[in-house]
Amino acid sequence: MALIGYARVSTNEQNPASQVDALEATGCDKIFTEHASGTLATRPALTEALNYLRDGDTLVVTKLDRLGRSVRHLKHIAEDLQQRGIGLKALSQGIDTTTPGGRLFFHMLAAIAEFEHDLIVERTRDGLEAARARGRKGGPRFKMTPTKIQQARSMYDQGEHTVQEIADTFGVSRPTIYRHLALQVEQV
Repeated sequence: MALIGYARVSTNEQNPASQVDALEATGCDKIFTEHASGTLATRPALTEALNYLRDGDTLVVTKLDRLGRSVRHLKHIAEDLQQRGIGLKALSQGIDTTTPGGRLFFHMLAAIAEFEHDLIVERTRDGLEAARARGRKGGPRFKMTPTKIQQARSMYDQGEHTVQEIADTFGVSRPTIYRHLALQVEQV
């Protein structure tokens, strides 16, 4: 039943000393320190801390934002810890998932994360529908404009270029040229 600390600062210029001091004052047996942005997907010290924790231990951070990149990421970490029988304490916020109130907080956090995700999905869907209503289509822009198609047709009709050479000229594949010129590959 060890207290394991995790401190993170965003840049090498920042000093984690105040976080480390707070974690030591709480009685952490071991402290993992990270010099990395919270937005990075890979944080070696966090991974090491999470792997170090055992059933009955508690991960201690000074603030929740030191731990997760987003509400969703924080929820994922908290759920993983809970499944492994590991508590989580955030000193500044007074959160302790080893207590009923702390567990309630994380259930609320999970609901907020799900709500946030649903809002993003809804906004994306609404935005795509609005764009379609204005005549915009999703997907990549076509490389072959009507002008380029006319140029490709002219090159082909002159008989001086192969379809592959025409495709290379416009930076597209041979099937794209065939499709735009409505040419059929002759079967042998």
